[in-house]
Amino acid sequence: MMKSTRRSALKTAAGSIAAAGMVATSATSLAQTPKKKANPKYRIKKGRIKQSIMGWTFNPMPTPELAKLCKEVGLAAMEGISRKHYPLVKELGMDVSLVGSHGFKKGPVNPANHAECVAKLTEAIELCADAGYKRVITFTGMKEKGIPDDVAEQNCINLWKKVLPLAEKKKITLCLEHLNSRDDSHPMKGHPGYFGDDVDHCVKMINKIGSPSFKLLFDVYHVQIMNGDVIRRIRKYKDVIGHYHTAGNPGRAELDDTQEINYPAVMRAILETGYDGYVAQEFIPTWDDKALALRHAAEICDV
Repeated sequence: MMKSTRRSALKTAAGSIAAAGMVATSATSLAQTPKKKANPKYRIKKGRIKQSIMGWTFNPMPTPELAKLCKEVGLAAMEGISRKHYPLVKELGMDVSLVGSHGFKKGPVNPANHAECVAKLTEAIELCADAGYKRVITFTGMKEKGIPDDVAEQNCINLWKKVLPLAEKKKITLCLEHLNSRDDSHPMKGHPGYFGDDVDHCVKMINKIGSPSFKLLFDVYHVQIMNGDVIRRIRKYKDVIGHYHTAGNPGRAELDDTQEINYPAVMRAILETGYDGYVAQEFIPTWDDKALALRHAAEICDV
């Protein structure tokens, strides 16, 4: 009787372990689905993550073609595209999730750039308010010889404080993007010399400003390269995060089995913080079938 009971218990335990293994295997395969298993007909089903796309990454695909693909896949918005295409995006029933302003090279680190940055940020804020959009991107700019880090930081804060009263009045959020300075293999995979390359430092600047209209653009790819510990930082900085970007690392390519970030887990962590904004796909596709690459990424993030 005792042997029988022990044998049954062992079988039950083995079955439980096997079942747990199947769940773990399934979760792992979903986290980094290889190209050969990508679904060519996938359309976003759950939609708990409001997905967007940084349009420049799919160049040279024409924006109208990409916009129609995004609509077909179920994305809710687009960004990083020429403003002449905004009417088409609206016609397709999608939002513009982030409006461009000044670039990442000539930023507020140097006061000589302030007039240009103020003009471009002001124009973008006004455009957002008039069109019903909500977010404008901003950057620190590159480090410059002769400008110590503490001075560069204060220069940035001074610039942002000049435009924030308008942003607050118009209920527009400026999103400061943290960028990695490590990858020098491609001009859009990394930005050596970028001042705001430490996400913790970016958050400190945001906290020094203390405005509800000034938040962090948390680019998972860049954070993974420079700081890591992505999910812990998402939880820690949830109150100052205003936007997200994705891409596979290394290489800023698809969210597949060749990269290291577990995007389903990251997406679930984002949802757990109560975030209800946009997550924009910003990977540079390497697959011949770019539409399949987008469907694949949309599925990976549709948790």
